[in-house]
Amino acid sequence: MSATWYECKVKYRKFDEATATQKIKTEPFLVDAISYTEAESRITQEMAAYLSESEEIKITNIKVANYAEIHPFENADRWFKSRVSLIAFDEESGKERKTNLYLLVQANDVKEAYENTVSIMKGTMGEYTIPAVSESPIVDVFPYFTGEEDDEERLKNFTALKDSVPVTVGIDEDAEMTDVLSSIEEE
Repeated sequence: MSATWYECKVKYRKFDEATATQKIKTEPFLVDAISYTEAESRITQEMAAYLSESEEIKITNIKVANYAEIHPFENADRWFKSRVSLIAFDEESGKERKTNLYLLVQANDVKEAYENTVSIMKGTMGEYTIPAVSESPIVDVFPYFTGEEDDEERLKNFTALKDSVPVTVGIDEDAEMTDVLSSIEEE
């Protein structure tokens, strides 16, 4: 199952250690969610852990992020956007065709982000290049499943939410109506 990542811009009060004052900041966070509504709910829930009860947040924007994969690394504190160009040879036209995909990689600097991207792509069968690695403004990433113990409860909630989406049943045009009705009655 592929994840859909939503970039949520959140406006909140943050303590600035340099000036020892509270400043209003707007920062982007990434959440794994099924819909915009769930992304809003999840970012509100995740941010509540960082703020006191009296503090409020304002979600200023939610959009689908264009990351193919997210790769956290231990002992790293910043996120970098790596553009990877997959190279395919088009036999009909005789030209190389490049398809870009974006990875969000955690690292401490650009060089480490490049090295982490290379290690991620190590098992790739096709040819690729890494034309760009740049620091991302993303502050933190909140995946749906982290591998922790509370994931079992989250999995139940996820399954219930996924199952609540109505399922449409298609009818084969060549099927007899009696066959369709009898199969429904058997259920």
